[in-house]
Amino acid sequence: MKILLLGEYSNVHATLAKGLRSLGHHVVVASNGDFWKNYPRDIDFARKSGRVGGIALMAKVYTSLPRLIDFDIVQLINPMFIELKAERIFNIYNYLRRHNRRMILCAFGMDYYWINECITRKPLRYSDFNMGEKLRSNVEAMTYRNDWIGTSKEKLNKYIAENCDQIVTGLYEYHVCYQPNFPDKTTFIPFPMQVFDAATTKKYTENHDKLKIFIGINKERNAYKGTDIMLRAAEDIISKYKDRAELIRVKSLPFDEYQKVMNGSDIMLDQLYSYTPSMNTLLAMSKGIVCVGGGEPENYEILGEDKLKPIVNVEPNYESVYSALEKIILNPSDLPRLKKESVEYVKKHHDYIKVARQYASLYQKLTNN
Repeated sequence: MKILLLGEYSNVHATLAKGLRSLGHHVVVASNGDFWKNYPRDIDFARKSGRVGGIALMAKVYTSLPRLIDFDIVQLINPMFIELKAERIFNIYNYLRRHNRRMILCAFGMDYYWINECITRKPLRYSDFNMGEKLRSNVEAMTYRNDWIGTSKEKLNKYIAENCDQIVTGLYEYHVCYQPNFPDKTTFIPFPMQVFDAATTKKYTENHDKLKIFIGINKERNAYKGTDIMLRAAEDIISKYKDRAELIRVKSLPFDEYQKVMNGSDIMLDQLYSYTPSMNTLLAMSKGIVCVGGGEPENYEILGEDKLKPIVNVEPNYESVYSALEKIILNPSDLPRLKKESVEYVKKHHDYIKVARQYASLYQKLTNN
């Protein structure tokens, strides 16, 4: 099949492309590399800052359109799959719709349905936008709400979701927001991850004198993702157990540098308000790093997993994170098992070849209809 993966989110499309190519499919990735993360792509749609950057990107997209036709599948990472205003994306989407066979919308992150469901129907006990019945009102959450609710982005999201042939959700959270709205065309497929060989994993999981706790900080989404709370808990635990643990923190690094700093860590703190591990967390787990973050029962249920549960799940508050870290520090003998199970978990549910097969099966069904 000829497949176009349009847009990027945390290396999902670049990794999926590797898996699909290994199965013999012709795949083109067109994206901006997910901003500073700079993931690999075949067609570069990165945008320079300012109005001139927008005009230049628009010109590049329109001159590239002949390269974006005659595909069996076009898969959009998000309704905002190109860094242009939503008003300008309608025409691009319609062109792609006319000149390709099947269109798929991914529900992998920030969009109208994710936000609107979390603030209205509230299918999750907690999320980036609600804590029980109470809506979160931090600056980032309100900015996203204002950006997607009652705007051109909402209209674009609704239009594509209703018009496309299939919607693929990548996490439990996004699935429960989309499936009730589009029950006949919503499919859950786990995120793809390239799993390291045994020798590499062993190198990453070797013991050190001190436990290494890793946290990645995105300045623009610090409070929104709960990084501020996790960081405070980690700093306090390090202060109490200086001789047993150390903290490694990074800020908004390109992917290759981010990976190098992460390597050799024992514990990763990520996604306080999530039920599930994100791509960054899965990457860490594939290297034998234990995740402290989102590992709610619903995450395992949607995967059909009832035995392998290596994620150290925490409630979305300081006390829970602090307590989880202290328990690990005081009981380091648990770490080898959790590290081993973390790698096994990623291999079992997220191996990029296995996930690519699930996508290929879906693509085949769509193109046969």
